[in-house]
Amino acid sequence: MLPQPHAPVPELYVSYESAAKLKIEAGDLPSWDLTARQVCDLELLMNGGFNPLKGFLSEEDYDSVVETMRLKDGSLWPMPITLDVSEKFADGINEGQDIALRDPEGVILAILSVTDKWVPNKAREAEKVFGADDAAHPAVNYLHNVAGPVYLGGPITGIQQPVHYDYRARRDTPNELRAFFRKMGWRRVVAFQTRNPLHRAHQELTFRAAKEAQANLLIHPVVGMTKPGDIDHFTRVRCYEAVLDKYPAATTHLSLLNLAMRMAGPREAVWHGLIRKNHGCTHFIVGRDHAGPGKNSAGEDFYGPYDAQDLFKEHADEIGIEMLDFKHMVYVQERAEYQPIDEVEKDATVLNISGTELRRRLQEGLEIPEWFSFPEVVEELRRTKPPRSKQGFTVFFTGLSGSGKSTIANALMVKLMEMGGRPVTLLDGDIVRKNLSSELGFSKEHRDLNIRRIGYVASEITKNGGIAICAPIAPYTATRRAVREDIESFGAFVEVHVATSLEECERRDRKGLYKLAREGKIKEFTGISDPYEAPTQAELVVDTEGQEVDFCAQQVILKLEQMGLIAA
Repeated sequence: MLPQPHAPVPELYVSYESAAKLKIEAGDLPSWDLTARQVCDLELLMNGGFNPLKGFLSEEDYDSVVETMRLKDGSLWPMPITLDVSEKFADGINEGQDIALRDPEGVILAILSVTDKWVPNKAREAEKVFGADDAAHPAVNYLHNVAGPVYLGGPITGIQQPVHYDYRARRDTPNELRAFFRKMGWRRVVAFQTRNPLHRAHQELTFRAAKEAQANLLIHPVVGMTKPGDIDHFTRVRCYEAVLDKYPAATTHLSLLNLAMRMAGPREAVWHGLIRKNHGCTHFIVGRDHAGPGKNSAGEDFYGPYDAQDLFKEHADEIGIEMLDFKHMVYVQERAEYQPIDEVEKDATVLNISGTELRRRLQEGLEIPEWFSFPEVVEELRRTKPPRSKQGFTVFFTGLSGSGKSTIANALMVKLMEMGGRPVTLLDGDIVRKNLSSELGFSKEHRDLNIRRIGYVASEITKNGGIAICAPIAPYTATRRAVREDIESFGAFVEVHVATSLEECERRDRKGLYKLAREGKIKEFTGISDPYEAPTQAELVVDTEGQEVDFCAQQVILKLEQMGLIAA
């Protein structure tokens, strides 16, 4: 017997009157400004999307979830939902204390009653939850290089939901969706999870799933946080709306889910199932490599193509929602239709365009055939992703002090200005230190902050169609990666490693800095008393030793041509 998705799920909000009173009282509490990911988590805690959780996990619950995918009371829950904070903030907080949780604008959303404070074993969390402590996984990188080092746990008192100014009519809480299904008389609802635009293969998959389950269809895309480099949610929602009329209006509903994905493959699929159960769904589509993040450091997929389906099947009864498992959908030319790959006849001609191939065609302005996608979707994608030769981009030089970064960057700037077409901005290390970061010192923390500021400005230039040329030392891999992720949301990031040797840089030493560093008069000097983590996957490596500046700059121009960023 299918569960009836009628009864409301418990929410963590207090009444309007209590909320008004708590807002005033919260003025005296310590405040934590939530990150984008924490806002997503808090919203789903408060509105019942993360039911049965009553707040951020306690240490006991966290340990149990990491090790066994269960809360300490035995309830199935595969994902650690934790409030990570800085050491400095944690030092001023004691167990038994209340703290105000605010959005980045300072608006109070909830109060956390702190029951637990601990320093987690993040390597263990990565290993158990994501399958490997490998920084190539976006969530593992986030865990080690973005998330705070201390976790706080405890129950939440919800005051108000986060404000969304976009697509308000498309955003439904679990109870709003349940009420809609009740009103429409929908007893069977199949949910489709997506973080990509909908193409024809997705339409065929969802049609088949709804038909197989004899159910209504909920298209339930994630608009919180997805994988770095994914198409922004504004573009995706415009794509969903453009193809909504291809679906029968009486049996299809589009609703947006403000979830911060972890790309955790099998565990994520179980998590998505529990979340959709809370939203009143009875069936859930799990496709090939569900919520997979791509390749690991060894160039292999993090998860097997059907690992997520296997783990979901194992726990389906407990999740309380039926899985519809689908194989990879491909277009069969002779039949002029999409079929699951395991149903295709042996001699049939199979056509398929991968995500990589789609991006290439968009970047180069090539045709995208109608059998693959809808003209309306392609038009939206072309608006957001024009050909590369018309997009903004960033050239990011990194190398030791004295390696020649600034000199090549200046030469490159002149060559690009000579070509015209896009504004060019040089963000040289010394210029930035003077105008953006004059108050910063040279500790690791300050150097990281300086690079993040450069990255932020470069991302804004890139977003607005300009060319940013950056030339800091940028010695740390994690910081360079963070800047890359910020910029690749808007355009290309071209890392150029100026790989001049330390000996040559020291021999040049125009500013006398190496001499002072050797004498111990400059502390934490890159290459002498502080490490330089050389890039292993830079788009271009240049060595200035014995080379003319013009030649080095020309190598960069040729690389930009090869990448399609400037017209050949």
